[in-house]
Amino acid sequence: MAIDPICKMMVDEKSVRYRSEYKGTTYYFCAPGCKKIFDESPEIYIGGENRGNSEEEHK
Repeated sequence: MAIDPICKMMVDEKSVRYRSEYKGTTYYFCAPGCKKIFDESPEIYIGGENRGNSEEEHK
């Protein structure tokens, strides 16, 4: 299992539909909205400056 870096939801990397590669690492997402947020500013989420786990981000 992997953790969606936006909403922190557990996702199965073997069956997940949404993923992005950034600097040689694959990140997995529960929904297209989380992937879109990550793709716009990946450094915020992999650099330890997470904005949180709001319902709005999860959509």
